[in-house]
Amino acid sequence: MTSIFERSTDRPGGRRSRTAAAAPPPEDPDRSHRSPTRPPGTRARSVLSARSVAGQVFLWQLVLVILFAAAAGVALVLQARTSSTEEARRVSLGVAQAFARAPGTVEAMKSADPTAVLQPRAEETRELTGVDFVVAIDPRGYRWTHPDPSLIGEHVFALRKEAAAGRPFTQDIEGSLGLAVESTVPVFDTGGRKIVGLVSVGVTVKNVNSVVQRQMPILLGSVGGALALVTGGSALVSRRLRRQTRGLGPAEMTRMYEHHDAVLHAVREGVLIIDGDGRLLLANDEARRLLDLPADAEQRQITALGLEAGTAALLASGRAVTDEVHLAGDHLLAVNIRPVDPDGGVRGHVATLRDTTELQALAGRAAVARERLRMLYEAGVRIGTTLDVVRTTEELAEVAVPGFADVATVDLQDPVLEGEEPVGPSPELRRTALHSAKGSSWPLFPVGDLIRFAPENPVAVSAQQGRPVLDADLTASYDWRVQDPERARLILDSGLHSLITVPLQARGVVLGVVNFWRAEQDSFEAEDLAFAEELAARAAVALDNARRYTREHALAVALQRSLLPRSLPEQSAVEVAHRYLPARAGVGGDWFDVIPLPGARVALVVGDVVGHGLHAAATMGRLRTAVRTFSSLDLAADELLRRLDELVTRVDGEESGDGEGITGATCLYAIYDPVAGRCSLARSGHPEPALVHPDGTVERMPVPVSPPLGLGGGQPFEKAEYTLPEGSRLVLYTDGLIEDRGRDIDTGLALLHDALAGPGRTPEETCRAVFDALLPVRPSDDIALLVARSRLLDPSQVADWDIPADPAAVAGIRAQVARRLEEWGLGEFAFSTELVISELVTNAIRYGGDPRRLRVLRDGDSLICEVADGSSTSPHLRRAADTDEGGRGLFLVAQFTQGWGTRYLPRGKVIWTEQSLHGSLPEPDGDLAETLLDQWDDTGW
Repeated sequence: MTSIFERSTDRPGGRRSRTAAAAPPPEDPDRSHRSPTRPPGTRARSVLSARSVAGQVFLWQLVLVILFAAAAGVALVLQARTSSTEEARRVSLGVAQAFARAPGTVEAMKSADPTAVLQPRAEETRELTGVDFVVAIDPRGYRWTHPDPSLIGEHVFALRKEAAAGRPFTQDIEGSLGLAVESTVPVFDTGGRKIVGLVSVGVTVKNVNSVVQRQMPILLGSVGGALALVTGGSALVSRRLRRQTRGLGPAEMTRMYEHHDAVLHAVREGVLIIDGDGRLLLANDEARRLLDLPADAEQRQITALGLEAGTAALLASGRAVTDEVHLAGDHLLAVNIRPVDPDGGVRGHVATLRDTTELQALAGRAAVARERLRMLYEAGVRIGTTLDVVRTTEELAEVAVPGFADVATVDLQDPVLEGEEPVGPSPELRRTALHSAKGSSWPLFPVGDLIRFAPENPVAVSAQQGRPVLDADLTASYDWRVQDPERARLILDSGLHSLITVPLQARGVVLGVVNFWRAEQDSFEAEDLAFAEELAARAAVALDNARRYTREHALAVALQRSLLPRSLPEQSAVEVAHRYLPARAGVGGDWFDVIPLPGARVALVVGDVVGHGLHAAATMGRLRTAVRTFSSLDLAADELLRRLDELVTRVDGEESGDGEGITGATCLYAIYDPVAGRCSLARSGHPEPALVHPDGTVERMPVPVSPPLGLGGGQPFEKAEYTLPEGSRLVLYTDGLIEDRGRDIDTGLALLHDALAGPGRTPEETCRAVFDALLPVRPSDDIALLVARSRLLDPSQVADWDIPADPAAVAGIRAQVARRLEEWGLGEFAFSTELVISELVTNAIRYGGDPRRLRVLRDGDSLICEVADGSSTSPHLRRAADTDEGGRGLFLVAQFTQGWGTRYLPRGKVIWTEQSLHGSLPEPDGDLAETLLDQWDDTGW
């Protein structure tokens, strides 16, 4: 800033020229207060110059400070003197009273020679207390003691009234030691009625003055320090004043104020001056009128004046704006703000306000448009969040109320609710949503009703023609009343008076209609149709997406359920119960299966395919078919998973261009043998099963884990084997049961453990307890659960024999089997069974190796024969030629049994057959039977 000595470029009146005003501010902020060409001392002289307002203020402040300092010094001296005199009075009175009441004082005064006793005490007291004299006086006024012994015995005063009355008194006297402050205390005899003497103690004024003189340097120093401090403060204030007034003189300041007052209060624009802290410094009359400011608005924060929040924030921000429109009460103001930068840094800003109330109508329409845009944005966010058709219609109604309508209803064609696309517009619609700000007390058709609208009804017209219909005044609408005159009367009585009906169209297909009703708001106008159409169009897109998702979801569910077991096969190894629940987000690939195996065994399978939708369901079906195919080969659990892994790898390699594969699927395969009570398990990336013992205790069954299918990389699969007590419950499940967005897997496993615990439950009860405890509100993944309770085959239903390597033993074995069949009451099956056993035993003796064993099982409705040997060679069924001497044995076995096959063991194989005890096999005639049996006659080998 230019000082008062650098004003050669200023115009008269204190205003600088445009050239000077436009000069850029110096880089150094301190250079605004100094000039490199200014001689030393110029700055100080500029402050003290009497030509400027700042200089005059400084001089007046300096004179006042000196006067105040002098007055303060005199006052301090007088105060010190007064305080010292009062202290002398207090001390003298206290010493006199103490001496008068001291032990022995009365006796000394009544003695024959009081001076001899009291003089030494008086001098000692004077020296100890620092007073100037301690004088004892007899009642007639003669001294008994005195610091000057020559004055002892002289008469000093006549008895005063206070002394005569026995009261102490203090007085200023001119005594032998000069002017002093003296306190006199009477001394009474022991009866307290007669004065035996007086004690007078005094402090001379000379000593009082010496105390004041000792304090004088401190007093004068304090005054001088205060004078220097105030002078320095005045200099700083004058310096700031000089900067703020730019060194102007009184005349210039007066002229500037007159101009300021004339311009500021005469213009028809509001003017506000606000500092950098957001405090209002000045407001002219027009600004006070426009903003309705309180009388004490100046020096208050602009945000604390009760202004509209947006206007107050703008005025406080200080950002430069031009004609920004803000509403303030009944006035629409155009606001202009410019920052004030006098010293190179933002110190405040000036705002001007222009009344543009005539634009209020336009602003009202703009506000409505902004609200409509906000609602459309909200519709895009809130409508279509769940891909559920009914919920989407409810969201549409909720968005429209109460911003656009008081009540909103949505009616859809029935095929849309099932995910199908309507074949064409129909006047028969089902109400799916009704929403209002005041609840559901309106006399409209309730949700769920199937409504057939009359052809003249606005709903039917809108649905048939695919265009919006406006009934601004329902009281005058005949077409609307035709539908149901009585209900129409109730609707009008409830206050509903205006209606807009808009079709919900997507891809040219009318899915339904949405009805907007008004009761408390003004009637709909023609310009409301555009907004209603836009809102309905956005909702229709979301509704169509939900419809298509519903259709796909229904197809996927149907496909998956068709691929899952519709009913579990009959078998006696385990008692089984199961649950399957598809995810809300879409059908996944979770699956389970129960597969009967030869030898009364059963396979339990649970798997999970990655992803959701039709592909996952189809993939699940392919895997289930593959597992059933491999199970028919009677493979061990680990061997089956190895082959399944190879199959997945090969299939994904062949279908790599399709984008979606099978890799990543998981599977758990278990085989249970009810004869031995043994269970072997293998898993590929699947959660471990749980085992519930008959006593209700729960344990996890450790099973060696292998990578998910397709990711094995040729690694071997391992299995685990357990012996299950009869009545144990084996629990197999997919990860959707224990994992959820709201809990981790450890929490899920703990909940599963608690739900399974407890004895005496059936598999069905176990499934119910597990789902009640763990089922999420909205499952994010499919859930498959399989519970199997183990059974053991009665030992009495099992018979086995060792087979010697002698063909002659065949007849004896046949006879033993026939006897066992008679014991079981199955004599009618003896012929076919002997035929089968003869073929299998003979082949084992001829082509097999040791050890050889025969086992016959009766399992419910089946009779099972198993011949085991140590060879891995397997027989094959073939059709023998007419000239062949052999090769017909297995063909005959196949004719007399329900099924047969080979099961490989770690060492050797098992050839098995199964006969149904309910079916009747064709019995050959007697000659054929004898001929066939003669082939295995003992003499034939």
